[in-house]
Amino acid sequence: MSMESGSILRGKQVAIIGAGPGGLTLARLLQLRGVSVRVFERDASSSGHGQEPGGGLDLHESSGQHALEQAGLLRRFHELARPRSQRSRVFDKHGDELFDMRESGEPETRPEIERHELRELLLESLEPGTVLWETPVRDVAKGAGERHEIRFDHGEVFEADLVVGCDGVWSRARPVLSPVQPSYVGVTFVETRFTDPDVRSPHIAKLVGTGNIAALGDEKGLMARRNGDGSIRVYVVMRIPEMWVKQKVVNFGPARIRQKLLEQFGDWAPRVRALLEESDDVFALRPLYTFPAEHAWPTRAGITLLGDAAHVMPPFAVTARGANMAMLDAVELVDALATFDGVSSLPALRHYEERMLARMAPAIRETLAAQDQIISKSAPAALGQAIRARRTRRDLALH
Repeated sequence: MSMESGSILRGKQVAIIGAGPGGLTLARLLQLRGVSVRVFERDASSSGHGQEPGGGLDLHESSGQHALEQAGLLRRFHELARPRSQRSRVFDKHGDELFDMRESGEPETRPEIERHELRELLLESLEPGTVLWETPVRDVAKGAGERHEIRFDHGEVFEADLVVGCDGVWSRARPVLSPVQPSYVGVTFVETRFTDPDVRSPHIAKLVGTGNIAALGDEKGLMARRNGDGSIRVYVVMRIPEMWVKQKVVNFGPARIRQKLLEQFGDWAPRVRALLEESDDVFALRPLYTFPAEHAWPTRAGITLLGDAAHVMPPFAVTARGANMAMLDAVELVDALATFDGVSSLPALRHYEERMLARMAPAIRETLAAQDQIISKSAPAALGQAIRARRTRRDLALH
């Protein structure tokens, strides 16, 4: 297929900053319509930072899977994906299992794919040379007319008719559109893992099983998730000041980081504390940020944002929502660009941004509310009450 004869992108150059799920989905959809696209990514290769095997994504029917269907990749996705284990058990700090978060009768509609597999699936669908690796962007500046200049750390400049920032919460494109900075949500994740738990830590493998667990209490949590390669990814979750991680652990080695984290869980049961005590000597520090739910910026011709660059939120409420929403953003942006005629991209971008931001506002509110239930003084009791109330409302609606 191609852009309609009056399309604002016919014969134009699009530059995408960031080769995550949103950026690569956008590149694929544009190339299917005959648009010239370049993707600039700071990673040195497709196996760069943050794309190591073992991180699963649940792709939802109405967003991630819908985007892959539009991209002509849904069949290949189902060949690679596996049914998501929906067993999600919740424990208290004493190691007692309290309830199962799985919805009874919930259909298997969110297959899981490894992050690196999704990235490779999208990369293989693009024209050779589309992605330029190891090209960190310094900033973006206004060019002639609607064009914008992407300026790189190594000094070169690339000019495009449309620039799309798909480069996450600290987007280099975002300052062109909005002065609003991401705000810390009060919670920090520290990620670690068990690479071979069935052999090295069978008691941990048995505890986590094939799904997810979360031990909650005292505004903290130890969460674990089984990955497709058999490894287990663990998240140490704490409601702490933003500077705590930088001041306490950021410059320490793994042993010292583990010690400092264990101090926060001194009175937790050995059964769940073992998730932190026995993990690999690998720790990734991830303070969580968001933008206001009711948030917008004046649309500007020739530049826009999608994914976390536009609407980052903490990873609570729905699994992998960020990636799914970024992929849906890509679909809606291409639809808007293909629908509007004329010379200027302004009407199409305004239409896309208004819809996208309106769609994300309730999602951001929902995930912040879920965070306050999960990482709270009253957890996990408050979370259990919320789940029981939701199930009651659902059951009443069915009768």
